[in-house]
Amino acid sequence: MAPSAPISVLIPAKNEAANLAACLASVAWCDDIVVVDSGSTDGTPDIARAAGARVVDFKWDGSFPKKKNWALANIPWKNDWVFIIDADERVTPALEAAMRAALGQSQHQGFYVNRRFWFLDGWLNHCGYFPSWNLRFFRHALGRYEQPAGGAGAGSGDNEVHEHVELQGSAGYLAGEMEHYAFPDIATWVEKHNRYSNWEARLQIEAASHDAAGLDPALARKRRLRRLAWALPGRPALRFLYHYVWRAGFLDGYRGFVFCRLMGWYEFLCATKARELQRKL
Repeated sequence: MAPSAPISVLIPAKNEAANLAACLASVAWCDDIVVVDSGSTDGTPDIARAAGARVVDFKWDGSFPKKKNWALANIPWKNDWVFIIDADERVTPALEAAMRAALGQSQHQGFYVNRRFWFLDGWLNHCGYFPSWNLRFFRHALGRYEQPAGGAGAGSGDNEVHEHVELQGSAGYLAGEMEHYAFPDIATWVEKHNRYSNWEARLQIEAASHDAAGLDPALARKRRLRRLAWALPGRPALRFLYHYVWRAGFLDGYRGFVFCRLMGWYEFLCATKARELQRKL
């Protein structure tokens, strides 16, 4: 059995009893695991402690910082390197091996991890959702999540969801994958994206730029293109065609068709909520 790795793990959680045990098992090879809990009532803290994790309580006051940034700044981390994983995500053995190897290098201060989405009893291999690179593994003193204008009170909750890490230093890319089981059914997808659309609608009507200097250039470019797309007519149909045709969602069969149709619906929500907010200004 391989020795524990000097990696601290941050798991933001609230009522994640159904997911947490499997997540904890996938990172059990790390020697410091912290679950930051937002008042769970389903036994989530007990599950975490039973697995040997530290539990830190978090109560959001409605402003910045949100949960992850607060944890990065305030928790006494045992290790220099921190890995951030949600309760509905799992580290694969291949990703574990890549993370262990990364500790021995000095070129990068952080690493992107490739995430694979489980949807309708199978993996999404196209649709623009695979590969899906997220900066999750970095020196905790050098990375913080962006704080976009309007993001704190946009209805997305106490945890950073769409925000990305701004890293002081260079970032590499790890082999292996992280599995994401966020959408066990359509109802869950709809509930989450209804909330996410509140956040994105708020961003659409903010005049300030959201391309933080610390973001990866490719991500900053994607953000600029996204803002340009907000002005296009027929956005829901264009969003569907982007994911289904341009990003080859049709190759994922029925699940790809359903996913891309839902993304068009999500675009409709974002557009109509933004228009509603604009009328109230």
